[in-house]
Amino acid sequence: MTIGVDGDCDGCRRRTSKMIGVDRDHVQEQEMEIEALQAILMDDIEEVDSSESGLATNNRCFQILLSPQDDDDLDDSSYIPVELALFFSHTERYPDEPPLLNIKSVRGIKSEDLSILKEKLEQEASENLGMAMVYTLLSSAKEWLSEKYGHDGQVQDVDEDEESKEDVWPIIIPHGEPVTVESFIAWRERFEAELALERAKLIPDSALTAPKEKKLTGRQWFESGRATAEILYLHENVVESVHRKAFPSDEENTFVNIYLA
Repeated sequence: MTIGVDGDCDGCRRRTSKMIGVDRDHVQEQEMEIEALQAILMDDIEEVDSSESGLATNNRCFQILLSPQDDDDLDDSSYIPVELALFFSHTERYPDEPPLLNIKSVRGIKSEDLSILKEKLEQEASENLGMAMVYTLLSSAKEWLSEKYGHDGQVQDVDEDEESKEDVWPIIIPHGEPVTVESFIAWRERFEAELALERAKLIPDSALTAPKEKKLTGRQWFESGRATAEILYLHENVVESVHRKAFPSDEENTFVNIYLA
């Protein structure tokens, strides 16, 4: 019985020693992976409390910030910022079993997309058992973000903005010199001066050089039948000419009406 018991104890010690050796290998591999990630990601990786990560574990938890754009794209004013926080923690037997994973939106990511991405990463983790996989999962998440929320993924948002702009009335931009009260008064004075000049030209020279007793007064000349055709000419030609000088085109005349309204 003693031999049997001693034999059983020897077997237990061998199995325990083997398990301790395996666990040490896991711990060493996990520590090496953390050091490599910190060297690569630098400020983008941070050790956080398990309560912040949302992972049910007492092991060390880490947060990694991901965005679909490169650093150069951050200066692009047209880009809509998107950022993701990926949390992970090594299990006791990682990488022979998947790490614990959780993802949260820092800004700009829909909740349904978070569920899709988490399911994708968990599937890839199960396909990479036996090797350090966190950086592989990070690369996959960044690629997915670029496809979903990169510059090409903003087409839908831009289209919606264009549709909303269709309901806005176009803004009329005035051309030429704006019409003010002062400029309008100056134009009217020029108009009246030219009108008087043209009217003077219509009075016959004979009326101006006739003897005083035969010289027509302005009223007599105006009331004579000869004045009718001359007044029509004045209305149809002189006014139109002066108006064209003041307002070269119908488009600019429209802007005058807008300013005077």
